[in-house]
Amino acid sequence: MARLACVEVAALPLQLLLVREPDWIPHPVAVVERETPQGLVTWVNERAWKNGIRPGMRYAGALSLCPGLRAGTVTEDSIDQGRQALVQRLQQFSPEVEESPDFTGVYWLNVAGLTPLYPSLQSWGQSLDAELGNHGFRPRIVIGYTRFGTYAVARNTPFADGDGVGAAVRGSRSPVPVRLFEDPYSERRAAQQTPLERLELQPRLREMLDKLGVRTVGTFLRMPAAGLRDRFGDSAERLRRLAGDDLQTPLRPCPPEETCEARVELEEAVVSVFHVLTSVKRLLAPLLERLAAASKAVSVLHVLLALDTRDNRIESIRPASATLDLAILLDLLQLQLHAGRLSAGVSAIDLRLEVAEAEREQLVLFNTDTRRDRKAGERAMARIRAELGEQSLVRARLHEGHLPEAGYTWEPTLDLPRAHARKLKVRSLVRRIYPRPIALPRRPGSERNDTWLIRGPECGPVIRSMGPYVVSGGWWASTVHREYYFIETRRGDLLWTFYDRKRRRWFLHGKVE
Repeated sequence: MARLACVEVAALPLQLLLVREPDWIPHPVAVVERETPQGLVTWVNERAWKNGIRPGMRYAGALSLCPGLRAGTVTEDSIDQGRQALVQRLQQFSPEVEESPDFTGVYWLNVAGLTPLYPSLQSWGQSLDAELGNHGFRPRIVIGYTRFGTYAVARNTPFADGDGVGAAVRGSRSPVPVRLFEDPYSERRAAQQTPLERLELQPRLREMLDKLGVRTVGTFLRMPAAGLRDRFGDSAERLRRLAGDDLQTPLRPCPPEETCEARVELEEAVVSVFHVLTSVKRLLAPLLERLAAASKAVSVLHVLLALDTRDNRIESIRPASATLDLAILLDLLQLQLHAGRLSAGVSAIDLRLEVAEAEREQLVLFNTDTRRDRKAGERAMARIRAELGEQSLVRARLHEGHLPEAGYTWEPTLDLPRAHARKLKVRSLVRRIYPRPIALPRRPGSERNDTWLIRGPECGPVIRSMGPYVVSGGWWASTVHREYYFIETRRGDLLWTFYDRKRRRWFLHGKVE
């Protein structure tokens, strides 16, 4: 049988957060979906677990249990980049690396034929563990024969220091034991001893099996296969087939990332952006021809400028979509270089290309989007990001929040969504919210609206008000009590205001158009 190794980087979002914030390692740490009191806790380390913090709690509730809790967010883009970086590091130890489609942070490696390169598979696993540890990750490594067997044993393998993810400090890290099985039978026995609670099963299925006294993989496999799907569902049937090696298939390795590189050393250091672009053009043109012959395109262009001050400057150009257009890449690079300026002369230039599959343009008889050029819009957005930074283009994303200003957040936008026309019988009013409420002048002592010039004489007096709509709470930070009103002025302005009971002031929070 082929030898396989399972590498599990448990709680990958939490480990990525600790790599980003290494000073948090000795403290209780949690990953939250957003850093607001109502944000949900998604991952916790062992110290946070011992303080009673569980995934699914609100951030405010977790802080009330553990005031010293460290928490942060990990975006989906960061997780994807972390997964890709792990695959690249694992491919340095085995040419065939398969990433699990079902479990985040689980990888299988083909370790057949590696003993001539390493004294033993045990030393290979220790070298892999040391490499990942140098980058701040704590893996579990099991070398065996089957996917499920190695995965189950990895899930049941404790860390060497008895603590959870993030307990070790860099430089004094206890090695994680590498489990090595010499025959398939010992691996199967160890896998059958794995408690079901260690596996990522649906809570309802785990509770049903626990009531029947089925708490390990071995007892689960001894259940009659007939009727298992009807009684417990598809997930139980799939677990049975996985554990019984019925779904054992050849390894499906991830393709290695294709890169193209080029370098030129200039005879004399140049400080002109024009000369730098000319040299990049000479290097880039033959690379694009080679990519075009392989049906590939440039997804990211990395330009390393070696300055005569012995410093390096790296520029990363990310077009709107993978392209083979030399003019687009040079245009984006020119914008980025002009935005940062050259602080010294450039003595050498290195190019590295990240590539992707090239999209073949297809002829379309009828163009349904003739009034707008979506590709041109994406190129314009790429130019803005190159000149002003990645955070210059954002869009609003709605989420739950107690106060109106906490009901949305701004996130970077990387693509231009296609416009879709809708037929509206009634045009909806739009409420535009100011980033910060604007303090209004004091209301006159009279209760009559027509004496209140809320926005000055140009808007006229108030002719009608609707409210109050009360928003109160905020016990986790500071008490808030707002009474919101829609106020109409004689000029026709419809203002969205509130009276703050705590500060005893009127504020303008937005207007309706």
